[in-house]
Amino acid sequence: MTEIPAAPVPNTPIARRFVGKVAFITGAARGQGRAEALRLAAEGADIIALDLCADIPTTTYAGSTPEDLAETVRLVEKLDRRIVARQADTRDYDAVKATVDAGVAELGRLDVVIANAGMTTGARAWEIDAEHWKTTIDINLTGAFHTAKAAIPTMIEQATGGSITFTSSVAGLVGLPFLADYVSAKHGVTGLSKTLANELAEYRIRVNSVHPYGVQTGLAMTEINDLIGANPALGPLYMGSLPDGISQADDIAAAVAWIASDEARHVTGIQLPVDLGRTNR
Repeated sequence: MTEIPAAPVPNTPIARRFVGKVAFITGAARGQGRAEALRLAAEGADIIALDLCADIPTTTYAGSTPEDLAETVRLVEKLDRRIVARQADTRDYDAVKATVDAGVAELGRLDVVIANAGMTTGARAWEIDAEHWKTTIDINLTGAFHTAKAAIPTMIEQATGGSITFTSSVAGLVGLPFLADYVSAKHGVTGLSKTLANELAEYRIRVNSVHPYGVQTGLAMTEINDLIGANPALGPLYMGSLPDGISQADDIAAAVAWIASDEARHVTGIQLPVDLGRTNR
């Protein structure tokens, strides 16, 4: 079978869909969060950026750092946009609310929320210990809830509409093996998004979730590969349809930028897969 090379990321002109708007993004120090901050800044948005900037004991990969967040700040400012960045834990509602309040006080408003912060690890469901389960649920689901809860009152008070986008996952739509805690959390995020879409529609605040498959961010989860290797019958459950094999952070940022923009003004309550065809298999 002929090997098909990976498709390059399209070098398309950047629109200006967020001029005069402010976006709050969690997990913004690196990876998808940084890509989303830079994409929206390139389209005219000012940014409120939050990240934990610390290792998470239950993961096998290193956490983001204050230097990573500082680099996001530098890159946004290079685009001639303003940014308010804070090191905070989305599990701490008061810290998230303080970040939102500080950003709105300096930047003047809030139009777009991207609840992106998350983490994962891998194990058989019955081997997940209580600490891993709680950490995964708290960061991926409770942290997303705190992000929305902190932002929504300001958006309602402004009475100018807006959008909230949750980063869920293919794991928020299907039962990927070896990720029971993550699958549970991301299914919860999907449900939270759908409920908020109904509750906030009257305020013209749209709420959607985006569902990536694999994204190349440099965070290697070797335990998943080991588990698939030991259980090859389950390997096909991780396969997409398109030959690229993995998405880039910019691919996810482009999808988020569209669904958060006024071009998608009549789109709310959907689950948008950016998954190389995985959920269609």
